[in-house]
This record gives sequence, structure tokens and C-alpha cells, in this order.
Amino acid sequence: MAEADASIYAAMPAVAEREAADAAALDRLLQGAREPFVIRGLVAHWPLVQAGLVSPRAAREYLLARARPVPFTVSLGMPGADGRLFYDAAMQMNFREARGKLADIFGGIDANADHADAPAIYLGSIDVPTHFDGVERDNTVDLGARNATVSLWIGTKTRIAAHNDFPDNLACCAAGRRRFTLFPPEQFANLYLGPIDNTPAGRAISMVDFQAPDFAAHPRFAEALGAAQMAVLEPGDALFIPSMWWHHVEGLAPFNILMNYWWRDTPRWLGQPQDALNHAILSIRDLPAEDKAIWRALFDHYVFESGPDVTDHIPAGGHGVLAPLTAEAAGRLRSFLLRTLSK
Repeated sequence: MAEADASIYAAMPAVAEREAADAAALDRLLQGAREPFVIRGLVAHWPLVQAGLVSPRAAREYLLARARPVPFTVSLGMPGADGRLFYDAAMQMNFREARGKLADIFGGIDANADHADAPAIYLGSIDVPTHFDGVERDNTVDLGARNATVSLWIGTKTRIAAHNDFPDNLACCAAGRRRFTLFPPEQFANLYLGPIDNTPAGRAISMVDFQAPDFAAHPRFAEALGAAQMAVLEPGDALFIPSMWWHHVEGLAPFNILMNYWWRDTPRWLGQPQDALNHAILSIRDLPAEDKAIWRALFDHYVFESGPDVTDHIPAGGHGVLAPLTAEAAGRLRSFLLRTLSK
């Protein structure tokens, strides 16, 4: 670990650890949880975890034996970038994407295993049901009624910049070791976020290099570190990351596998908040200050407060989209937005 890296993590508190003896206990922990926690050994019984404990090659063979004959998307980093998948000097990605057979991608990992300056090889957000047979069935967490998306993240040593996600997330280390550095949602301004339209994977990321932070360029990052928590996951461990918590993720071993579960407590037919942010940038951000103040008050009234004074004076049955949304009303509103945005 580099000296600067050590200075960041040396005094950082660990994420709280919890226990879940069965699915009911896990369900109780997850209900309404707004803070991260670690459960040691939650998935230690998985066949994939057991294969990884034999060797990285055994874990790869386990997955290869169950891979469907579909192309896999892989990110290939730059040699000498120390596994950091980020921007280059021109604010383009410092990695390229390719598609190929999983056997060939794993062959590339084997071929680069002994190279000191080997490029990062990273398969991110692989949809498990469409890419593998039996992997989800045999390596699963009982999340009750939660309708989760199951993904695999496979790669060599990597550093993934701090970002957040809208769904809740249960991240399970299946092979190797992962270090997560987490920040509460309100720390976004202290993480010095990059653009929201030119991103490595669809979410704005921190521009701070956690391995060598430049506090002269990013002075508020020191405040973010004061609110940070760290979790190092060994094979079989799981980390719950609540919605909108920022997380910097490092694959620490030469070969790492993570399986994660994403879910939302809100109905899937509700819109994505990021779409609303993008639309507000398009239509409101560059208005004169006086106009923006008016729209801020309207957003407070209709969206953020949404009290009884919004509809009490409107006859029952005439509330329209001001009433609590249903799937049908959300569909009509989405169709209306699509028509207006296409003009």
C-alpha cells in the first residue's frame, strides 16, 4: 500500500458488523436500513466462494463451465495505470471496451498474470441470468419479496472511483478481496464529482485519486474523509450499501469476483430521479436567478413538500398527477413527457 494510501485508511472507522442467522434475520436488518453494515460469512457456503478458496483458476473454471454462449463485455485498462479505471488527460476514458467469449477474456487474465504493469481486465455489471446457467440458483441470498437484479463483477486488481447508485445494494465477495470506502449521501460536494453525462459507467464519479489525494486541488475531500467508513471484504462476506451512499471500490487481489443484488423499495414504474435532474439542467439551470427562484419554490410545493395544500382545494377525482401515482397514471405521465421532449 502506498504511503498516501495508508494515511487515508489508517484512522478510518470500519463499517459496523451485523449478524444474520437466517433469511428472516437478514430481512429485519434490511428493512428501512439507511446505514451500511457488513455480515461476515453470509455467503461462505456458496459453491463459487468455495471454488475461489481453492484457487482463482478454480473460480474461473466454475464460471466457464456455466457460461452461456453469449458475448461478454470487458473493460481493458491502460498498462501502468495501477488498475484505475478513470479518465485520461483529455477527459475520455482511460480504458477501452471489447466484447468476446468469456474463455478468451479469462485467457487474457492468465496471460497477464505475471506482468508487473499488466492492464486492468474488468467485467462489470454482468447480468447473471442472461450470461450463466445455474450460477444464480446455486449461489443466492434469500431476500424475501425483494425483486433484485443480480450482477457479477469480475476482474484483476482495479480501482473504481467513488460513485453512488439509486437502488439499495447487497455486495457479496465471492473471490479475492474488496475494499469499499463509503460516504453518506450528503458528502457529494466534498467528493468533487465529475460530469454527469460523460461517465465511465453511467454515474458521476469522484475526481479525487484516493491513492494519492491532492488536498490543494480538492481541499474539501478532507471533510469527506471525516465522514468516511471502510469495509474490507474477504470471500463469503457481504456489505449492505444503502441507496445513494457513495462508494469507492478496490479489487485488492490479483483476481476478484463480486456478486451483488440491487433492489428498490419503490415500484419499478416510478421514474428515475437522475432523469429529473437531467431535465432540470436542460430546462431550469440556465434561467435568470429570479426565474430559478420561482421554480425552486414550485418544486418545493409540488415535489419536496407536497402537502395537503396542493390538492385540498381541488374536487375529488380531479387531482390528476397530483394524486398519489399509480402504474397507470405513471404510464400516462411518461408518455406525455416523451411527447413533449420529442418536440
